[in-house]
Amino acid sequence: MDYLVNGFHNAFSLLAHMDEATLSAIHATLASTCYAMTVALLLGLPFGFVLGYCAFPGRRALRLISDTLLAFPTVLIGLLVYAFITARGPLGEYGLLFTLPGMAIGQAVLALPIVTSWTAQAVEDLDPSCRETLRTLGANGGQLAVLSLWECRYAIAMVAITAFGRVITEVGVAMMLGGNIRYATRTMTTAIALETSKGDFAQGIALGLVLLLMAFVINAALAFFRRRGRP
Repeated sequence: MDYLVNGFHNAFSLLAHMDEATLSAIHATLASTCYAMTVALLLGLPFGFVLGYCAFPGRRALRLISDTLLAFPTVLIGLLVYAFITARGPLGEYGLLFTLPGMAIGQAVLALPIVTSWTAQAVEDLDPSCRETLRTLGANGGQLAVLSLWECRYAIAMVAITAFGRVITEVGVAMMLGGNIRYATRTMTTAIALETSKGDFAQGIALGLVLLLMAFVINAALAFFRRRGRP
């Protein structure tokens, strides 16, 4: 058990002394996750709202596809995005492979079904009487949509936080598209996997503690929005 004790001791030392490699992995993780979440929210929130709010031909089929993509294997996402951004792929000229933006594309694909499907579910779960009440008060179609979106704001905040937590802990996509390049695209999860495989527990434990802290913050935020969202 000595190696675990030494690992925790060295891990706290790395964090206390702001180890460059550890900080670089934290920065790469947060940067790529923020890029991915920006894209996923900009695309997923409007699409999810339309799926949950509007009635149109093919809506059920689109919802089924979106829900099915929730179980899309992450390694397959990495493979498909890799095929697009590799030098021989359609987007190869942009040099995205083994970069943070390239890694963020795969993470955005991972987060998009989560944001879309759960936003649609949040809108569908609204009390139907709410829309009828707004109509009787004279609200037009645009106002109904905006007010309905406002009513489920806490649920949508929970969707965004959940997707963020899913993306920030991803390993497969980050490894395949980022290349695990030190001081460039090495994230916390890929660094933990690499350092542990080399027998270096200190940095793995240090990054694991940071991930644990992030998980605590994410769950605290989820609990807050869950309480606020209750009637």
